[in-house]
Amino acid sequence: MHCLAALADPTRRRIVEILAEGQLRAGDIAKRFDMSPPAVSQHLSTLKRAHLVRARVEAQRRIYELDPAGFAELEQWLGGIKQFWRG
Repeated sequence: MHCLAALADPTRRRIVEILAEGQLRAGDIAKRFDMSPPAVSQHLSTLKRAHLVRARVEAQRRIYELDPAGFAELEQWLGGIKQFWRG
């Protein structure tokens, strides 16, 4: 999934904003939303497929953080759009 499509949802944008402050366990992310943990997990999976977040496993916990790969794609796209204003 393209990173812009993943960011179209306000919940996913908020998750990215939260993770911009630092890495968190999936459960700690879920506590910040008024929805079920499985619903938040689906949003995290979408962000992961878009390479906007990545997860590592510690014991039985998943720790999420931002993934620079997806943001490089986003930055590249924005760079092309900025050419419009420069021209």
